[in-house]
Order: sequence, then C-alpha cells, then structure tokens
Amino acid sequence: MNLSKTTKNIIIMIGLVALVFIVGGAIYYRSIHALYFALGVAITSGLNVAKMYLVERTANKTLEIESQDTGKNYVKLQFLFRYVITIVVLLGIGLVNLFVAPPFISIWGAVAGLFTLQIAVIIVRHKSQSDDS
Repeated sequence: MNLSKTTKNIIIMIGLVALVFIVGGAIYYRSIHALYFALGVAITSGLNVAKMYLVERTANKTLEIESQDTGKNYVKLQFLFRYVITIVVLLGIGLVNLFVAPPFISIWGAVAGLFTLQIAVIIVRHKSQSDDS
C-alpha cells in the first residue's frame, strides 16, 4: 500500500517520540525497569503505527465506496475496530501487570506509548503549518 506523505511523516515521528520516551525512561529508571518501560512504549507505539496504517486504508477504501451511507458505516466500523484493538492491547498489558510477578511490561511505558500518536500528529501538523507560511 502506498502511504501518503503525511502518514509517513506521522509514522516516523511516532518512532522518534517513542525513542525520546525510551531514553527518558532509561535516564529515570537506570535499572532493569527501564527495559520494562521501553517494552511498554514499544508495544503501544507499534499499535499506533498499525492504527495509522488502518486509518490510511480506511480513507482510501472510503473514497472508492459509491454510497454515502455505506461509506459512513464503514468509517464508523473501522473507528470502533481500532479502539477495540487498543482496548485489547491495554487489557493484555494490565493483566500481565496483575498476574505476572514481576511484571515485565510497564503500564507507565504503555501509557507513554499511547501518547506518541497524539504528540506526533501535533508535531507534524505544526511543522506543515510552518512550512506553508
């Protein structure tokens, strides 16, 4: 699948923001817990990258759909699908933290990784606005 320039930039920025979080976690923890934090960031950042692919695919497929109602329903279904995936991943990480001793995935790393998408979108949007002016 050919990704748009914006989607590529967002995916690259997700990786850079995740790297900043991982380095920050290593500086903060300075122990094996930095690895657990990095694993949480990596899992949820990877989830965000997958969600960007799904958003791009949804946008491309919606443009091909003839009926406006069918297109709206498809977009709503894909929206719910992305959030169900997010819930399942977070539930899995939470269960690991509850039932595995010691937990090898940091819940705080997972939360930080979730924010990589939002931060990446803000940075890419700001960069594109400054390039236009």
